[in-house]
Amino acid sequence: MAAPKMPSGGMKNKGRGAYVDRDKPAQIRFSNISAGKAVAECIRTSLGPKGMDKMMVELSKAQDIEAGDGTTSVVVIAGALLDACGKLLQKGIHPTTISESFQKAVDKGVEVLTGMSQPVLLSDRETLLNSATTSLCSKVVSQYSSLLAPMSVDAVMRVIDPATATGVDLHDIHIVKKLGGTIDDCELVDGLVLTQKVVNSSVSRVEKAKIALIQFCLSPPKTDMDNQIVVSDYAQMDRVLREERAYILNLVKQIKKAGCNVLLIQKSILRDALSDLALHFLNKMKIMVVKEIEREDIEFICKTIGTKPIAHIDQFLPEMMGTAELAEEVSLDGSGKLVKITGCTSPGKTVSIVVRGSNKLVIEEAERSIHDALCVIRCLVKKRALIAGGGAPEIELALRLAEYSRTLPGMEAYCVRAYADALEVVPSTLAENAGLNPISTVTELRNRHAQGEKTAGINVRKGGISNILEELVVQPLLVSVSALTLATETVRSILKIDDVVNTR
Repeated sequence: MAAPKMPSGGMKNKGRGAYVDRDKPAQIRFSNISAGKAVAECIRTSLGPKGMDKMMVELSKAQDIEAGDGTTSVVVIAGALLDACGKLLQKGIHPTTISESFQKAVDKGVEVLTGMSQPVLLSDRETLLNSATTSLCSKVVSQYSSLLAPMSVDAVMRVIDPATATGVDLHDIHIVKKLGGTIDDCELVDGLVLTQKVVNSSVSRVEKAKIALIQFCLSPPKTDMDNQIVVSDYAQMDRVLREERAYILNLVKQIKKAGCNVLLIQKSILRDALSDLALHFLNKMKIMVVKEIEREDIEFICKTIGTKPIAHIDQFLPEMMGTAELAEEVSLDGSGKLVKITGCTSPGKTVSIVVRGSNKLVIEEAERSIHDALCVIRCLVKKRALIAGGGAPEIELALRLAEYSRTLPGMEAYCVRAYADALEVVPSTLAENAGLNPISTVTELRNRHAQGEKTAGINVRKGGISNILEELVVQPLLVSVSALTLATETVRSILKIDDVVNTR
């Protein structure tokens, strides 16, 4: 008598007790894993100081928002975990078992990372500098880290109160890009820097500046409706011009009466924000004028110089203005001009960083590098602990999670072990990108950690393994914790996808 056939959509255990998923969900999972691995493979070559340049994906964006650094590491770890998932699924382990085991592994991993971290004080400038320098090592502008790292540390320290701060608002640090010069010309300015030019070049320096920011136009008013005015004789023409002159002179007199000597004018899209006649009167009254102020810069300007935006001439009062020691237009050796306002008497906690470079690519790269360095210091303000770099945390995690897997039952132990092995991709990639033999380097690193050397890592500068803390290669604990948790979350999400619906 023939045995009854199993239904094609169900589980086929073939007497081995292995779980075999239906075909389509399995294919979907493998195609998602392949896609994730492909991205990680593209990214791998950019890890570490000797790596190629970076390519961002959604996962690295999440890491960038949370920690601001470790954007490459997070994708490389996710790729290795996806690879491990693929092998576990092929062995017939259920996706839910893999997902739950990975969650246990990451919980244990965060515990291990926290245990091997060192507390840091924000008053310890040397440690903060080392962290910023490590972040800048893998950037194109790494040779300028001796200039950019102290600049980043000082910028963050000026906008926070180290005693009470639990985070840093990077909007308080304004990065101004100015083409020309070299990265050596980058500078930190305790005050406001504007790339717009002074319109009336005869007034380019004002001491004891009283600064007003206006959001209305110093030009003839427009009617509400579109219309034409036909002037039939010269008397009418003279009257129109006289009225315009009187109207603008009245505006400028009110500005002067309030004591203003530096006027910032917001950009207008409806009509000209500043007419030639208004400029002529302002020039005569020795008022410095900067126009075309962008709407998105208004908040920073107000916070920096303690002024309030003025929307109508009737509100133009002395209490609406900010005061500063000096407002001047500075020439940058033939590569344009900047307006600097320094010595603000009631400043908010803000600073400006002027980024210089010979071309647009260099400036963009310098800005990105400074942003990463600022984020590293921000991480230390959020979570005041440091951890060794150079692949040391990942190897330590791999060892500790392998030990932890022996305490778990059945399939969980197998999955956690696979998770631990996957983490070795970071030191392996670092060694590969530094021109070392990845297998022998990772093996030696594993042995050193097994003997209790928690801070042994890959020394890219010397091409070997050494105590990475002595080499001052450190990173914030938040970067490593965030990379591990975000990579695991992403992999668990991908495991849960078992079908794809095509949409237009």
